[in-house]
Amino acid sequence: MTDTFFGHVIDGEEVPSVDGATFDVWNPWTQEVFAQAAEGGPEDAARAVASSRKAFDEGPWPRLGRVERAAAVHRLADLMEARSDELATLDTTNMGKPFAQAKHDVGRSVQNFRFFADHQRDHTGETYPMDSGHHTYSEYGPVGVVAAISPWNFPLMMASWKVAPAIAWGNTCVVKPSEDTPASVTVLGRLAVEAGFPPGVINVLNGHGTPAGSSLTADDRVDRVTFTGSSATGKVVMASAAGHLAPVSLELGGKGANVVFEDADLDNAVRWTVEAIFRNSGQVCLAGSRLFVASAIYDEFMERFVAAAEALTVGDPFDPATKFASLASKRHFDKVTSYVDGVGADGGTVVTGGAADDGTWLVRPTIITDLPRTAPAYCEEIFGPVCVVNRFDSEDEAVGLANDTRYGLNAMLFTENLSRAHRVASRLRAGTVWVNCFFIRDLRTPFGGVGDSGVGREGGNFSKEFFTEPKAVVMQINR
Repeated sequence: MTDTFFGHVIDGEEVPSVDGATFDVWNPWTQEVFAQAAEGGPEDAARAVASSRKAFDEGPWPRLGRVERAAAVHRLADLMEARSDELATLDTTNMGKPFAQAKHDVGRSVQNFRFFADHQRDHTGETYPMDSGHHTYSEYGPVGVVAAISPWNFPLMMASWKVAPAIAWGNTCVVKPSEDTPASVTVLGRLAVEAGFPPGVINVLNGHGTPAGSSLTADDRVDRVTFTGSSATGKVVMASAAGHLAPVSLELGGKGANVVFEDADLDNAVRWTVEAIFRNSGQVCLAGSRLFVASAIYDEFMERFVAAAEALTVGDPFDPATKFASLASKRHFDKVTSYVDGVGADGGTVVTGGAADDGTWLVRPTIITDLPRTAPAYCEEIFGPVCVVNRFDSEDEAVGLANDTRYGLNAMLFTENLSRAHRVASRLRAGTVWVNCFFIRDLRTPFGGVGDSGVGREGGNFSKEFFTEPKAVVMQINR
């Protein structure tokens, strides 16, 4: 039993669950329990929502001037930056990602808070000139209480994508991190208290999706729900929020297409292809898990791709040389290996990779060919380091293959032909298309997907529209 404990952060204090329930928090690399966390139930969720409701309805936060609110959010970002090693260590320990990647994620989390602090501070409303002796303008006020449910693959960063715009625009927030990775988000809640945020502005509720998460989404005191996770769970979240007409923003699963044309810069294409499917051990909703390579370059590309995958340094995530580590949990390891184990029966070939045989929760960088398009590993989101490769002979065929999925979160294409880049990017059915790169994010741009990849967009003005209530003010001025 460990002495490390991550409680709920509610109303400015870190507290245990009302009934004292806890759950184990694991280190997936060592396969050891390194902490306990409070197991939230309906009463804890209700207490967190009540705190955020009071903070919005009666507290100072939504009534602060924009400059003052921006300064407060920047203070929180300052504390996060000062504690970046601690936050990265928690994400590496709790989730298993290499420390260098976790440190990068913390940096992006800090930037999320800084961006939205400034974005709301500098935003202006619109004016609508009228010829009828009236003057009309718009303003954007906060909506109220936001329930933010974040996933385990980027514990701090994905939470920050939700919490930062929500609070910057004057809302209060209850954030529920994944039960697999509660550590860094709990510390974020502690830092909000240290930064002087009024109680209830950022509450952290730990626990499982049921009952903690479901209690949040069903609470009619919650005005917005933002969720990142599986498509199946997203449908449940949407149905729950619909019971009290709370708008939802859902960033769900993906089965990203990566299209490499014959005129691609192969060095660049191989580098980004490896990054797109094997970063974070493939536990990325944006992963380029379906790879389509032009027949003219297929053999050369595959030789380079396989060699690059096999060259990745696998090991202890705290070793600076490590580029690739274990999966985040035993449950997820079993899921990913079940897909790989079924490849042979479906007619596919595992070119390299597969589960390690050393007892770790490690699935090595895996590349699969010859798999029918109806096979589960081809068409379902595996959420692991598994890339399914096919060849194509024409641009139309490549676009058809890329769009042949119920998902539509993102896609990539590699070509040195400028016209083709624009033409194909326009035809791909995806919320984000990266050309000759991957995972580059400008926070002003829309982020989200189509189909089973989600509902809505966040980022920049898209976050503003979701986390605010636009209001039109019409004034008579001709008397």
